[in-house]
Amino acid sequence: MSKQYRPWAPDQAYLLPPSPAEWLPEGHLAYFVLEVVQELDISAIESAIQEKDPRGERPYSPRMMTALILYAYCAGVFSSRRIERATYEDVALRVIAGGTHPHFTSVNRFRLEHRKALAGLFVQVLKLCARAGLKTVGHVALDGSKVQANASKHKAMSYGRMKDDEKRLQAEIESLLRRAEEVDAAEDAEHGADMRGDEIPEELRRRESRLQRIRAAKAELEKEAAEARAAELRENAEGLRKTAEDDSAPPRQRRLATTLASKAEKEAKKLSGGKDDDDDANGGGASQLSLHRVPTTSDGKPKDTAQRNFTDADSRIMHRNGAFLQAYNAQAAVSEDQIILAHGVTNNPTDTNQLIPMLERVAESCGRHAVVMTADTGYLSEANITYCAKNGIDAYVALRRSDAEKLTQVPASAALVAHWDMHQKVSSPWGKRIYALRKVLVEPVFGQIKAAMGFRRFSLRGRAKVEAEWGIVCLCHNLLKLFRSRALATP
Repeated sequence: MSKQYRPWAPDQAYLLPPSPAEWLPEGHLAYFVLEVVQELDISAIESAIQEKDPRGERPYSPRMMTALILYAYCAGVFSSRRIERATYEDVALRVIAGGTHPHFTSVNRFRLEHRKALAGLFVQVLKLCARAGLKTVGHVALDGSKVQANASKHKAMSYGRMKDDEKRLQAEIESLLRRAEEVDAAEDAEHGADMRGDEIPEELRRRESRLQRIRAAKAELEKEAAEARAAELRENAEGLRKTAEDDSAPPRQRRLATTLASKAEKEAKKLSGGKDDDDDANGGGASQLSLHRVPTTSDGKPKDTAQRNFTDADSRIMHRNGAFLQAYNAQAAVSEDQIILAHGVTNNPTDTNQLIPMLERVAESCGRHAVVMTADTGYLSEANITYCAKNGIDAYVALRRSDAEKLTQVPASAALVAHWDMHQKVSSPWGKRIYALRKVLVEPVFGQIKAAMGFRRFSLRGRAKVEAEWGIVCLCHNLLKLFRSRALATP
């Protein structure tokens, strides 16, 4: 007797329509995302949609589109084209989309138009995590990771090369124009005035287009350099004013500081086009991350090594794991349960100036400051230590090994006393135990985002868009933590 197989009829039609609730196992992530999205306040998205002209094709449900994007990011699908394709091929996304298939342009437009509102849902999900019993502001660990931009480092050009290429292309264009005139004259003599050759004009158009792009990037770089130099001069003037107001300083030193401060302010005003205040595109504020400043000469011109990327001008070439890549510096402050409490993105490859803004963001999102904070050597500075002490944050920031070896006794320099005190604190038995938690709190989070979620490269371009996308990624990370915590709590 032969073995019998189970029935299989892929062409069999359904007698009754199936229920989407039967397509996925109970407790699936897709159902959880739908449940959470129903609880979220998406009035900001709905208001923006309602403000549009009511005529034309009806838009997709904003809750469906929100759930679609959040689940796709949780599942490691970030491309709008792949999201559209998945609404046909992925059962979970078919369930979320309710059998509809939004075109990839609709998905991308929704993500772009409502990126701030989508990233703004981060705080709402954070509150859901706190309500579920996940730890928030107790021990907060801070770290940053270089994430590749949606641009190639080979599309970057230094200011020095821009100047050289501008001269070269201008000379080539003039040479091509002379050749064109010679060819036209020869063809006019041979065939008549109505004949012309198209090869040289096409070659000329390519060079003119490239020259325009280089000049535009060069002008932007020069403007950014002038703003950077003006900001540097204002900072110098602020330090000089403090010296001038210091009663303990010698009178001559105070007078000199007043003169130099006034001179620095005038020069800064001149570089910034007559503006008294630094026109910061970030919007300012204590929680604004420090951005990269173009290296400049003393007269506010970019140094020849200053670079600009033609694809994503806000991104920078950064060093990661022995290699250079076009990237952004993505920051995250993480709790003891690996919940991201605050996030941010900067094009500054260094972390030193990011500690205070990130801790301010923690306080904004959680309503209070962290109790304990740990961070690696990249965040160490006297200003950061002072800030933590002033706000009652028990900070543990390690010194670089080379610096720690030099501090064998209390330093005579007042600027290094804070470093000495921090080194003694982190090197103590209890300090070592507390600081050791950092590597099991924040570092795995970046590993989970990059390896488990598969997010290794931004899909959008420009710092504002990239920061919003990072907010969506961090939101989805917290969603996954909340989902798994509920699964563990289910008997």
